[in-house]
Amino acid sequence: MRIVSSLPTIGRITGLLRTLFTLLLGLMLFSCETKSTTMQSKTASELLGNPNYQAISYGGYRKEGREFQPTLNQLKEDLRILHAMGIRIVRTYNVQLPHATNVVKAIAELKKEDSNFEMYVMLGAWIDCEGAWTNSPNHEKEDYASNKAEIERAVELTRAYPDIIKVIAVGNEAMVHWAASYFVKPNVILGWVNYLQTLKTNGDLPKDLWITSSDNFASWGGGGSEYHNEDLKQLAKAVDYVSMHTYPFHDTHYNPSFWNIEAVKTYKDTNDVNSLLMKSAVNYSKMQYKQVSDYLKSIGVVKPIHIGETGWASKSDGFYGPDGSKAADELKQSMYHQGMREWTDTEGISCFYFEAFDEPWKSSANPNDSENHFGLFTRDGKAKYTLWHLVDSGVFEGLSRDGKPITKSYNGESALLNKDIHLPVLK
Repeated sequence: MRIVSSLPTIGRITGLLRTLFTLLLGLMLFSCETKSTTMQSKTASELLGNPNYQAISYGGYRKEGREFQPTLNQLKEDLRILHAMGIRIVRTYNVQLPHATNVVKAIAELKKEDSNFEMYVMLGAWIDCEGAWTNSPNHEKEDYASNKAEIERAVELTRAYPDIIKVIAVGNEAMVHWAASYFVKPNVILGWVNYLQTLKTNGDLPKDLWITSSDNFASWGGGGSEYHNEDLKQLAKAVDYVSMHTYPFHDTHYNPSFWNIEAVKTYKDTNDVNSLLMKSAVNYSKMQYKQVSDYLKSIGVVKPIHIGETGWASKSDGFYGPDGSKAADELKQSMYHQGMREWTDTEGISCFYFEAFDEPWKSSANPNDSENHFGLFTRDGKAKYTLWHLVDSGVFEGLSRDGKPITKSYNGESALLNKDIHLPVLK
């Protein structure tokens, strides 16, 4: 009679051990993969001021009106281009329209498709006064219903994508007085900033999310005394950092004292003249940055200051063109971009350069208006002079915009570029 042992054989034990080992190894690999993905998501404090995480303002609009929203695939096309050139943070401006939400969704899809794809968002929430964009805006009151809906859209999107959205900016140039169609008083911005900070405190938004308002240097205290009030002081204390705008380009017309420099009369070489002019432009931005910094110090506020917007248009048929300050061309744009990047990278300042691509909706009635030409790329994906060296080095190889490969503006011919470069009248 054969007796069958109820104990497992050595072979069976070995098989069980092998199975357990395989399961454990799989769990370990999954854990490592999860940790790797988690580690890839940085906080705002790690991103801002880090020169390895270059920032840019981004709108993906191709046509003359924002009713023509870019598709998800078009946004992904653009984001691949920006990623290739080293951009890791993009700034958007409102969540009233689908654009910003779709930008975030496009980033999420790209991250799933490629584990090495890393991109974050500074999400703008647009703020308006009562009666904004009418003939009778009331700057003493806000459009509360519209603003509340906008803030809640920003909150909802941030909750859904905390690994992508790292900053919420309440308002865009919403306090500066020349924004006559919609500006509000600082107490309005303060109210919404405090609301978002409370959500963070209560655990309803990520605790490492940073809240700011992105506005002109003057309305952040760097301008006249008309901006200095108790509400601005409290706002400076409430934000996680100050996001200031600086535009020497516009002041080549409105405040050209830094532009028509006596010293350049002694220069005969065009390149020397342009170089000196653009160094003056960068120094002008540095001065405005210092003015904001000095104001914050004067009220006892110590906060990081980053540049939420600055840029230089490459074309103009108005104030900044051949019949105006002669500031707008691709050479000066390139010099300004380089100068600003060098300064901000060295000083640990994030610079959300304005902007990635030309957006023809900005001034749809006049294709040659400077507002349509702040991009480092044209609307059809041609790299302007600033980026010619990246085209030469093959950075954009295999990438396209709307089916067109990334090539150089002016067909890469310097002689054609030079025809559009004008020197300002030196007084």
